[in-house]
Amino acid sequence: MYFMKVVDNVTNFSFFFFFLSLPSLLLWIKWWLLLLMSSSIAAIQVEITPTQGEISVGDSKFFLCEVVGDAKDIDWYAPSGEKILPNRQDIFVSRSDETTSTLTIYHANVDSAGIYKCVAKNGDKEAQATVQVKIFQKITFESAPSPQEFNEGDDADIVCDVVSSPPPTIIWKHKGSRIQVAKDVRYKIMDNGHLQIRGIKKTDEGMYNCEARVMARGEIDFRMIKVVVNVLPTIRARQSDVNATADVGSSALLACDADGFPEPTVTWAHNNIVLETGDKYSLNEDGSELVIKDVKKVDEGDYTCIAKNKAGEKAEEVSLNVFVQPKITYLNNQTVSEFEEQVTLTCEASGDPTPTISWSFENRVFSEGEQASWTRPDKYESLDRNIVVRSHARVSSLTLKNVQFTYAGQYLCTASNSIGQDDQNMYLEVRYAPKLQGNVAWYTWEGNPTNISCKVEAHPRATVVWYRDGLPVPSANFTNLKIYTTPTISYLEVTPSSQDDFGSYNCSATNAMGTEYKEFLLIEADVPTTPELYQVEPFSSTAVIQFGEPEATGGVPIIKYRVQWRLPGQDWTEKEYSAEDDLNQITIFGLNPETTYEVRISAINGKGESESSPAKPFKTEPVREPSAPKIEVKVHNKGNSLKVNWIKQDDGGSPIKHYLVRYKAKYVSDWKPEMRLPNDSEYVVLNGLDWNTEYEVHVVAENQQGRSEPGIRSIRTASEPTTIPDAMSGGSGLGTGAIVGILIVVFFLLLVGVDVTCYFLNKCGLLMCIAVNFCGKAGPGAKSKDMEEGKAAFTKDESKEPIVEVRTEEEHTPNQGGGPTEPNETTPLTEPEPAAADTTSPVVNLLPSTATNSVAESFSTAQSSPASECTTLTTSASSPTKAAPAKTSPKNSPAAQPSSLKANTQPDVGPLVDLSDTPKVPPSSNPTPSEPVSPPSANADAQQSQCDQVKAPDSTQSKDLQVDGPAKDAPSALCTDSTTPAQNDGKAVKDDKTKGEAEVKNATAEVKTVPNEAPQTNGNESKA
Repeated sequence: MYFMKVVDNVTNFSFFFFFLSLPSLLLWIKWWLLLLMSSSIAAIQVEITPTQGEISVGDSKFFLCEVVGDAKDIDWYAPSGEKILPNRQDIFVSRSDETTSTLTIYHANVDSAGIYKCVAKNGDKEAQATVQVKIFQKITFESAPSPQEFNEGDDADIVCDVVSSPPPTIIWKHKGSRIQVAKDVRYKIMDNGHLQIRGIKKTDEGMYNCEARVMARGEIDFRMIKVVVNVLPTIRARQSDVNATADVGSSALLACDADGFPEPTVTWAHNNIVLETGDKYSLNEDGSELVIKDVKKVDEGDYTCIAKNKAGEKAEEVSLNVFVQPKITYLNNQTVSEFEEQVTLTCEASGDPTPTISWSFENRVFSEGEQASWTRPDKYESLDRNIVVRSHARVSSLTLKNVQFTYAGQYLCTASNSIGQDDQNMYLEVRYAPKLQGNVAWYTWEGNPTNISCKVEAHPRATVVWYRDGLPVPSANFTNLKIYTTPTISYLEVTPSSQDDFGSYNCSATNAMGTEYKEFLLIEADVPTTPELYQVEPFSSTAVIQFGEPEATGGVPIIKYRVQWRLPGQDWTEKEYSAEDDLNQITIFGLNPETTYEVRISAINGKGESESSPAKPFKTEPVREPSAPKIEVKVHNKGNSLKVNWIKQDDGGSPIKHYLVRYKAKYVSDWKPEMRLPNDSEYVVLNGLDWNTEYEVHVVAENQQGRSEPGIRSIRTASEPTTIPDAMSGGSGLGTGAIVGILIVVFFLLLVGVDVTCYFLNKCGLLMCIAVNFCGKAGPGAKSKDMEEGKAAFTKDESKEPIVEVRTEEEHTPNQGGGPTEPNETTPLTEPEPAAADTTSPVVNLLPSTATNSVAESFSTAQSSPASECTTLTTSASSPTKAAPAKTSPKNSPAAQPSSLKANTQPDVGPLVDLSDTPKVPPSSNPTPSEPVSPPSANADAQQSQCDQVKAPDSTQSKDLQVDGPAKDAPSALCTDSTTPAQNDGKAVKDDKTKGEAEVKNATAEVKTVPNEAPQTNGNESKA
């Protein structure tokens, strides 16, 4: 601008001197040029962009200084007046070209505020410009930690420290709403902006919003703070008193349950010493269970369970009581031969209080309290007179009379008192002749090898020989036959190549005690028929198909079922399921909700697969709540705990989130607190329950759609165990009531003794009246006569003592010991073994229930059958067995003699072979298949018995025929005709004595199955 004014002045002067002379004009031009140059040098201008600046603390900003004109130097000056040098770290100056320079302020603070000046120089000429820089503090949260923890009940001070310029306004929010201090006196906003909550509760837990505002700038910021409320632990001992036994290597479990937040840590202390996991003590993961190993008497005392978390600690005491339990000190194995008169087993035990000793064999229990007593004749008649238990002090003996091979096995001696019990086994070894078992009929097909098994029970070990068409095998005539032998079973492997290979095969076993034969039939098998698909019950992600077994299995068992399903028109998806007993429904998993499928099923046996059933369509349910879990509740540990197991059912098309368990005693209305368990859990243990109380348990599955119906089960806890009696005080005596009671009992026993004396000596008194008027007895003399006649009815030749053949299948013989894994019926074996040598090995068999017969057998005949006693068949403790059907030899079975007794056979037991001289009539047209015998672990309800209806000839005969045993464990009982009044107490009805003797003799002849003599001495014995 200054330059423009000079030019205007010069122009005005030029017009004034226009008409001057030329030298003057040249001089004027020179002067004008000099003036123009001087004006250009003085025109330097400086401008700063931006013209002003506001910087937040910690932020950075730059300013640009632009110079108009020629400037050699462009410098910046700080508010203090000092020139800003290029090497400073916080303020940086740079010159990009001849006309610009940049000032950069890094990470500004309050000291960076002020007026900055930009100066441009060119010689003695300079120009400058200034800019004012203001520094302000934006909202800054100096301290707002998250989470912040407090103890329940404390006054909580939630920290939120905020700074800004000007100072901010603090607002607190919880659950989306602003906290109104005026409405809730528990809340208070402190001067420093903190939030105070008086008496904080668990419900106050959650997220809190600390919000800061600066109205002048419209600035706002916030922090979310998580508030955690810790709860003081609560602790409860599962059992305040725990009993344990010493010196038996057992462990004691002390347990306490602690609750609180956060989850408390549990420690145990004894005698003010904290216990840790080691050789003596063991703690579970959360410390709630303390296991004391190898309990000794010195371990007795109080143990303290301490639960501790951030909120504090609580303690609870558990008392451990240590006692000594019984211990068996003497019990030895014994060996005896079959048909010996008797054998006695002895058991001794120690313990305090003095233990009670009892004996058991398989599922039968024998104790001293069940023995015969002349003062209790009714009890005497109900016992098995072949078994006698006698006990005195700490010794008990078990006497077995008329030894049978079924007596062999493990006998358990149990010593018990109010504290505990001790069990030990002894083995009774019985030597006897071979007894053959196994399925008579075997099925296979051409080209498929099968193993015909001949199970041999014998002690000592027997030698087995196989025959085909009267020739021993294998031989040159039978190349497709092989023999494999194990200690208890001989297998004949047959690979049929034609129809001629099907038919009869014979097994012969011989040892030092005798020889036995058995015939087997090999029948051609076929594939099973098609199973019938009844219905499909669809759910959201599963479907349950119900089907019926094939009408025909083809002769070999069904191995598995193949289920196929698919979307219509797509490929089949299939899965095979092992065929189990009574399998009539299968569940398909992994289906999609609300989708149409079709399903079919086929059966598979060893021969092949049946045709598939017609495809059955179904449509799955929409996504819904899950089906109720299938639950099972069992009494756990010591009896006052319950273990609740559940099995996941249909999940409703949505994954199970968790399970909800609740329970209560049936006699109360209030439920215990509901327990929530993870979706992968399968059981929960409910501890600390009341003794002898019925509880109802509900288990509910929950998914995104909701909860299922509860699975419900009810069960009663065990009765509270008897505790050890307190020590008797030394100075106590009998009270008046006890003395009076003793005198009354003594007086009553005297009266009974006098009456019994009169009954036997003078045939008078109260007992005589009862015997005559109610029992129809004539007196002791008549009774003795009848008993002698009854015993005579059972007298037989010792050379023809019957060996009753108990035909069971796949039964291990403990006398013979273990062996290698046995092949099944269709598994070919690789290397044949030579016939087993005659070695000694013990055998476990069945305990008989009568003096003469180990097992009662019923023969199904067209007209009549002999009477027999009823005996339950139970297997030994070694393995489960199956009863095999008996076989008769047509060549050696003459017609039967007529009998006055009616046969009453049950379909559970098949007829056995009668090899005696007594003739028989042909079997009836409805043979009954044999059923498997219950394994030793099965309940007594699984035992099978067979009875023939017999009319009692007279009272004495009935007593001789009756089988006695313990009331709850005796597996056999005498069966009588429905027209004859029979009583459990052993009383019988009189009948014709001669007729009774004839019937009993006939029964004795019919029961006999295998003579005791060698085969060559009995011409009527069946040959293979």
